[in-house]
Amino acid sequence: MTFNHINRRTHLYLAMFLLPWFLVYALSSIPFTRNFNAFFDDGQSPWTLRFERAYQRPIPDAADEAALRQIGAQILQDADLEGAFGVHRPNKRRLNIYLFDFWNATRLTYNIEGGRLKAEDRRFRIDHFFTGLHARGGYMQDAFLNDAWAFLVDIVCIGILIWIASGIVMWWQLKPTRLWGTLALAGGILSFTIFLLAL
Repeated sequence: MTFNHINRRTHLYLAMFLLPWFLVYALSSIPFTRNFNAFFDDGQSPWTLRFERAYQRPIPDAADEAALRQIGAQILQDADLEGAFGVHRPNKRRLNIYLFDFWNATRLTYNIEGGRLKAEDRRFRIDHFFTGLHARGGYMQDAFLNDAWAFLVDIVCIGILIWIASGIVMWWQLKPTRLWGTLALAGGILSFTIFLLAL
């Protein structure tokens, strides 16, 4: 088996493996560049109250990101909730915790000064589903499946680079395509560079 044969097979089967990922990232890029709020807006809040109750947990003003994440995990445990989550503290008076999976999202708002904890569920929207697929990654969640997803995304990124490299090799070996391939490659690089410098 020659190098060219291996390269062609690699390019072919990588394309088949990467197909659902290319499709997901292509479709999920549309909601990032378009605002669909008007389409889904029915005059009602997308959030439904699950509960609101008295709650007290001290949070140091100087708490760093790691400490806030630990506090967020404790609050979720106190609320009998679990799953992947993110923590955001917009000011000293409030702590927001976002609990999410691909299908659902729950927002917890802790009013530190008032001693109130509110949980709200967001109704499903297809654009949120796709942006969640696109943006989700990282190894900060303490769960095997979350880490497995992040690892698979890493594999996909490496696969895309190999797919590109194998395609360039095939293009260069086909002499009749070199001119048009060069123009296409130059056009892509030029357009990207222009926007990179201008925006």
